Amino acid sequence: MSHHPGREVKPITLASGNPAEAPGCSGNVVIHTHGCKLNQADSSNLARRFRQAGYRVVEDVSEADIYVLNTCTVTATADSKARQTLRAARRANPHAIVVAAGCYPQRAAEELAQMPAVNLVVGNEEKDDLAALAIEAHRDRSGTTAELFRDSSSWPYDEDAAGNLPGRTRAMVKIQEGCDQVCAYCIVPRVRGRERSIPPGQIIRQVRRSVEEGCQEAVLTGTQLGTYGFDLPGADLNQLIRRILEETDIRRLRVSSLQPQEIDEELLHIWTNHRRLCPHFHVPLQSGSDTILKAMRRRYTTSQFAETVQLIRSMVPDAGITTDVIVGFPGEGDKEFQDSLAFASEMAFSDLHAFPYSRRPGTSAVYLEGHVADQVKRERMRQIMQTARTSFQEFRANLLGSTRPVLWEGRAGKDSNPRGLTDNYVRVEMEPSKDEMWSSDLSNKITPSLLIEMNGDLVTARPLH
Repeated sequence: MSHHPGREVKPITLASGNPAEAPGCSGNVVIHTHGCKLNQADSSNLARRFRQAGYRVVEDVSEADIYVLNTCTVTATADSKARQTLRAARRANPHAIVVAAGCYPQRAAEELAQMPAVNLVVGNEEKDDLAALAIEAHRDRSGTTAELFRDSSSWPYDEDAAGNLPGRTRAMVKIQEGCDQVCAYCIVPRVRGRERSIPPGQIIRQVRRSVEEGCQEAVLTGTQLGTYGFDLPGADLNQLIRRILEETDIRRLRVSSLQPQEIDEELLHIWTNHRRLCPHFHVPLQSGSDTILKAMRRRYTTSQFAETVQLIRSMVPDAGITTDVIVGFPGEGDKEFQDSLAFASEMAFSDLHAFPYSRRPGTSAVYLEGHVADQVKRERMRQIMQTARTSFQEFRANLLGSTRPVLWEGRAGKDSNPRGLTDNYVRVEMEPSKDEMWSSDLSNKITPSLLIEMNGDLVTARPLH
């Protein structure tokens, strides 16, 4: 753990004790999250720890005694966004303890420690201690004498206690962390460590707790979900999904991401037999060129990827299939990019997130030849996003006139209509209704809804009774 030198936050020596019972230890904390659903799960766990220490989790930065940014570092853009957000938090609240947490600190703690806006820098390896470190800093600043625990083993922490962030209708449930695959471009193994699975009993208890908190949907998150259970006797992803469906009352269960080689008929049969399992598959492509996939050290070819997509569509009708694509990986010439563009178009994804390749120190791709100029990346991004837009709209147009279950999540703004999410991951906006009370009453409820028409990036939906 690092801290900014010269500020009043001292190197921390923690005493034993119970922070939840210590006088003067309570306050407000704001937790913001960048990046993946795994980060969202970590933020929910962090909120749980703060609550058990007597803190309120709030949304307004100006009210915070402690502000935590759970960062992403997958690209240089993510790093820049984190620095901007930390500076903005300091401007909004000059008196808060500002904490940079997560993957960016794990990769470059000293870089963040030099920022005047930041009080504490805590990486993933110390995230179980983050709440205690932040509370100690708050205690020192406020002059209270609350005693805190010495290490995470003595923290009076109940892993099953309430922990979802404010306003959440979906619970991010971490089932696995780390990655052993070491793709050439990816910093995740360095900032998340080796693969390790969370015991299924603990996961089931967390899902049950989310149901008690009112969450309608649980999203299973992790870095490599398909390898879940390799380090636990008798456990695997198929068994875990079945157990959650059988042993909890969660209304909807979603699996956040799977590699194409991890999807087979046995897995998909679970979807065909359980309507509570959302027909949505995020299957990262990264490139539609076999040459580039090999250079990236991905473990599949485009033909294998296409077979997986065909299998999903044959067994799970109307499934949403989303993906990620990296543009401008070293060695990607015009031919390789055109191959990738054509393949992405052929797959007709329901949504596609594209990213320009970003040099990440500590990855092998940094040392490859054939790095692509920024202006070339920008033009290729324009083309891939145009392709993504076409398939995005076509998927939704094909759903018009059908009825899908929608989880209503509230309004994007005071004057907007309620918005929600279908089981196959289509964002919808409720058809305007004269019955304001009826619209409000649907928040955090799942209703069958008729998909009527396209409305920009949203689909207008009419709830059915």
